Amino acid sequence: MLRLEKRPSPSRAWNYATPLVAVAATMFLGGLLFLALGKNPFEAIRLIFWDPLFSPQFAAYSRPQLLVKAGPLILIAVGLSIGFRAGIWNIGAEGQYIIGALCAAAVALFFYPAENPLVFPLMIVAGAFGGWLWAMIPAILKTRFNTNEILVSLLLVYVAEKLLAAAATSFMRNPDGGGFPGSRDFTRYPSSANNEIIANTGMHWGVVAAFIAVIFAYVLLQRHLLGFQVRLAGQAPRAARFAGVNPARLVVLSLGFSGALAGMAGMFEVSGPAKLVSIDFNAGYGFTAIIVAFLGRLHPVGILLAGLLLALTYIGGELAQFMLGLPAAAIQVFQGMLLFFLLAFDVLSNYRVRFSMPGRKAEAA
Repeated sequence: MLRLEKRPSPSRAWNYATPLVAVAATMFLGGLLFLALGKNPFEAIRLIFWDPLFSPQFAAYSRPQLLVKAGPLILIAVGLSIGFRAGIWNIGAEGQYIIGALCAAAVALFFYPAENPLVFPLMIVAGAFGGWLWAMIPAILKTRFNTNEILVSLLLVYVAEKLLAAAATSFMRNPDGGGFPGSRDFTRYPSSANNEIIANTGMHWGVVAAFIAVIFAYVLLQRHLLGFQVRLAGQAPRAARFAGVNPARLVVLSLGFSGALAGMAGMFEVSGPAKLVSIDFNAGYGFTAIIVAFLGRLHPVGILLAGLLLALTYIGGELAQFMLGLPAAAIQVFQGMLLFFLLAFDVLSNYRVRFSMPGRKAEAA
């Protein structure tokens, strides 16, 4: 018989080992999934994790894409991690990402075709404000009416997707686009283009913002009173109330911070890699960032590494689809397995497995 016995204190060894074990289990079970689809599992895993970085055939294109894909994941995940640490669950970052992109696009289109160096900074402000404003809806409903922020933020994603479709097909549609959905290409205009800072590296201003967010979050959590309050609220809510932590203020700050970063991620994406507002602009970064946050143990440095790993699965997944004919859904399942195993093995940080036989004393695994 198996049973779980709570540890006197969380295991530091399992806390650090869980992400590695989760990745290994994902590769093993993912390989079985690819085998069931009639593909060579070793070739599929190699295409996902090795070839994008080290293959002479693919690395020249894939390596710059690593930063392009990792930038929005890290930026969004850093914002989410602050709320998650405090026990505030923003599941709607995808919607905040979309609204941030739409607000930034609105600024660019408002100034079109004027060339003004202030347009790009205004787009950043508009993107952050749009994401913040969208996050304030669940924040206010949570603090005023005690609604569930998980459901409200998640449902707002679908509202944002409808607004995105409306923008791409009507009020933001390119009048010179021949009737096709989609806005103007922002990368064609220097004032609104988020181009590479260093050629052929994938390094653009969104990646720089992601690195700055990692540093800022680290300092906030380790050196600031607000960071202490966030950690205390997540680990001991009753103690946080006795210490004078204002729960409503924490909800507003956490959701607002995560929404602003998600909105900025949308702004950098629409003005750079995505180039325009389109119906399929949202690529699931807001949802994948949840995996990144937990895989990184809600720690800024861990999130940086986890973002690079998940970006690698994006690039390698596209490569596996092209080379092996794997369906896109299989890659999404593969990424979902990572979160599943991470949460499953995370139990071992707080519990130890006991094996027992009838009439015998239980033995620790």
